[in-house]
Amino acid sequence: MSTRKPDLPTPRRTLAGTLQASFLTGLVVIAPIGLTVWLIWAIIGWVDGFVLPFVPNRFKPEQYIGINLRGVGVIFFFFFTILVGWFAKGFIGRSFLRWGESLVDRTPVVRSVYNGLKQIAETVFAQKESSFDKAVLVEYPRKGLWAIAFIATDARGEIADGIPRDGAKAAVFLPTTPNPTSGFLLFVPHEDLITLEMSVEDAAKLVISAGLVYPNPRDPTRPALDASPQAAE
Repeated sequence: MSTRKPDLPTPRRTLAGTLQASFLTGLVVIAPIGLTVWLIWAIIGWVDGFVLPFVPNRFKPEQYIGINLRGVGVIFFFFFTILVGWFAKGFIGRSFLRWGESLVDRTPVVRSVYNGLKQIAETVFAQKESSFDKAVLVEYPRKGLWAIAFIATDARGEIADGIPRDGAKAAVFLPTTPNPTSGFLLFVPHEDLITLEMSVEDAAKLVISAGLVYPNPRDPTRPALDASPQAAE
């Protein structure tokens, strides 16, 4: 005797359910685009508001066409930055910068602020490979719990010598969720790090989304990475 249960009828979607599903799908499509446009628009307005007061009126297009064009301040800032960079690379510019920095170095409070901001700017805007070139897993805040971090550089000098472990140590930046611009600087032996295949960008998305946005799965035909950079040696 057959015990197969009869097939249950498939529930029909109501008009309200269909509209709700379509609305949520449209919201998923529109929200990233709208937020991106709004953010770019707001940044352009902020730059205009900061730069345009320093621009003489005779150079502002609104004096001739009667319309306040958004983005004019960004254009002025762009060309002004190029001019400053061109001047700074010349002999006179380098001499002037050295003279100005020598004055700043003799000012106690201004010296600390300027040097800190200069190091940050050189790290972020330097025309070289990004310092954060690898995403890793590190046990934090205790053993058995893992967090995503980014390798900044190898630990050197007093820091490397002061850690009572043999082998190379790395300076890693452990970002917080959902704001990855804040976080913790950790010095960890290389053997305690697990290198990830995902890119730095994918790892940053994972941190910002609080674990909701995962990168594409690893190709199964590719060999798996070793648990640490030391294992490949």
